[in-house]
Amino acid sequence: MGSDFVVLYITALSVSFIHTILGPDHYLPFIAMSRARQWSLAKTSLITVLCGLGHIMSSIILGIIFGMSVMRLEVLERVRANLAGWALIGFGFMYFVWGLHKMLKNKPHMHFHTHMDYTSHSHSHPHTREHAHIHDIEGKANIIPWILFTIFVLGPCEPLIPLLIYPAAKHNIIGIIGIAGVFGAVTIITMCGIVIVSSLGINLIPLNRLERYTHVLAGAIICICGLAIRFLGL
Repeated sequence: MGSDFVVLYITALSVSFIHTILGPDHYLPFIAMSRARQWSLAKTSLITVLCGLGHIMSSIILGIIFGMSVMRLEVLERVRANLAGWALIGFGFMYFVWGLHKMLKNKPHMHFHTHMDYTSHSHSHPHTREHAHIHDIEGKANIIPWILFTIFVLGPCEPLIPLLIYPAAKHNIIGIIGIAGVFGAVTIITMCGIVIVSSLGINLIPLNRLERYTHVLAGAIICICGLAIRFLGL
C-alpha cells in the first residue's frame, strides 16, 4: 500500500468522524425517538446501525451505478439531500402534531368520589386508553424504524464520494472497499457512541414532569434536524 493510500485512509477516518459529529441528524433522531418510544438500548443501537449502513451503502451503490463522475454525483447527492431534508421535516412535523394531540388528549384531570359514609376524596390521572390497546400501539410503532431507515437511505453521504474518486480512477477495487469500509465503520461507531452515551445520560435525569411532552419534543427535534439539512446544509 502506497503512501497516497495511507493518506486517504487517514483522511477517510478523520472526515467521517468530523462529518458525523457535525451532523446532528446522524444521532438526534435516534436519541429523541428512543426516549419517546422507550426503546431498549439494544433496539436503539440496532436501529442506529441499520440506518447508518443504509446511509453509507446507498451512496456507494449509486456511485457504482452512475460511475465515479464528480459532476454527476454532485447533482445526484444534492437532490438526495433535498429529499432527505424534506422527509425529516415532514416526518418530524407529523410526529410533533401527533404528540401534541396525544398530550392534550391525555391531559390529567380531577375526579371527585363520595363514599357511603359521606366522606369524599379526589384524585387526578391522565385520560389514556393505551392499556387497552397496547398491541395496536406496538404495531403502529413498528413502522417508525422503517421510516427512519428510508430517510437515511435517501440521505447522501457527500464526503465519501470524493475519497473514492482516486482509487476508482486507479481501478483499485481493494482501495475502494478499504476506504469505504473505514469511512462506514467510523461513521456508524461514532453514531452509536453518541446515541448510547446520550441515551444513558438522559435516562439518569428525572423527567417526570416532562414525560407527557416526550413525543412533542421528539417530533420537534426531528423536524429541526430536517430544517438544518435543508436550509443550513448540515
